[in-house]
Amino acid sequence: MRDLKARTFLALALLAIGAVLFAIACHPTACLAETSAEAPPAPKEPAKPQPAAGDRKTGQEAEKYSLSQAMSDKAQLNTIAFSGLAFITGNAGADSFMPPGKVADFFGFQYMRDIDIAGYGHNTTFLSKVANNVLHILDEEQIGKLIGLARTQAPLYTRFAYNRFPLMDAFRRRLEGRVPSGADGLEPEAVAEYVRNLYYFDAELSYNRAVVVGEVIRSFTDEQESYLSKMAFDDSSTWPQVPEDGALKQSMGQAEFVALMTYASELFSWYKGGLDPDVYFCPERHGTYFGGFYMKDLPAMNNPDYFISTSTTGDSGEGFLDILDAKQKLMITKLIDLQRPYLEEAALIRRQVSAELRNAVSGQGIDKQKVYELVGRYGWLDGMMSALYAEAFAAVNGTLTDGQRKELLELRGDGTLPEGAFLFSNPIAMPVLPSADYFFGIGEVPEEAGRYQIPEGFGLGGERQPKNQVRK
Repeated sequence: MRDLKARTFLALALLAIGAVLFAIACHPTACLAETSAEAPPAPKEPAKPQPAAGDRKTGQEAEKYSLSQAMSDKAQLNTIAFSGLAFITGNAGADSFMPPGKVADFFGFQYMRDIDIAGYGHNTTFLSKVANNVLHILDEEQIGKLIGLARTQAPLYTRFAYNRFPLMDAFRRRLEGRVPSGADGLEPEAVAEYVRNLYYFDAELSYNRAVVVGEVIRSFTDEQESYLSKMAFDDSSTWPQVPEDGALKQSMGQAEFVALMTYASELFSWYKGGLDPDVYFCPERHGTYFGGFYMKDLPAMNNPDYFISTSTTGDSGEGFLDILDAKQKLMITKLIDLQRPYLEEAALIRRQVSAELRNAVSGQGIDKQKVYELVGRYGWLDGMMSALYAEAFAAVNGTLTDGQRKELLELRGDGTLPEGAFLFSNPIAMPVLPSADYFFGIGEVPEEAGRYQIPEGFGLGGERQPKNQVRK
């Protein structure tokens, strides 16, 4: 009997070893199984592919991501140049593509993804992985608060997205020389005031998110805190694989569920991070109206486990500058000094806003008026910087030779452009826009500018993937 048991045990062991070897042979890039923290049991998802070696970050490399690095002349120049390439070779539909995470970004998530030691920060599964863990451990009341917030704020996201369009249209009119009679170019103050109004939505989203998420954090049980303590802020390989709650997703609208997942992911980054991560921004945080996100991030749409390159912006930005002649290049490089005071003030404002919002974690009250005023000023600064970019891009575009245009198209490497537009990253029909000659100093800026109501039909008419037109 003992021999039989021994032989049976040996056979099972050999089968297990064989299965492991077969899996390794078939999937050489499969992730190693992760150790789950003590928590309610959750079924495991299949192992994920590993990032390329160049995407992995050692502790020293992760430390390179900082506010000073993001604000450095090199990072800013490469990012602005990348936006110029995207804008000149793009179209209005491409301009409208924008990840929703770039709105109300005072909760440390961008920093968390940039310093991820495991190299998954810019993988399409990153946000879902952390959000699914958070939703898995929250109780019904806690999840209910986040769902209520999502249902309240989803329309604000849509209004924010719509109100970007008049501004983007004005920038493209400037690029193509379609300015109103009597105007020489954009009126920077008009642009800045418009974006100040636009950022009202950013303030509204940020303030109410902080209030609700702060309440949830303060209600954590010992078990919930223990679970999250085993998930490292800077290493997603320590996060258990938890499947998405399909029933919850089906019970919500798409925009609401996207908002819910955003809140859950930022709950973790806010809880585990600190003030410096909240203040941090990536170099492309400002001037998001020129199509750079479409050129870099579109391939990730509907593409599970896709790694968004962290080198595209720098490489393509440098390539753009190399194609320009000395005079054209100066039009771009001089932007660094022109925007410097605006960028530096923006960083100071982000610290003030982030510190005020963090009061919600400890249960202190948030000065709502202060947050709204500061975020409005932040929008004004973004508007001033964006107007500088748009004028410079138009100046360069007006002096390009046919040979340079061909080189720029080759550098872009994407031969198609969308026929429609995007509501963040969701394809929609191009919306009808109000008259906006005031961006060029013609006429008065209407009181509702930047806070227009959504016209009937906005957000409809899109398909799963927009039809593309071949660039000629």
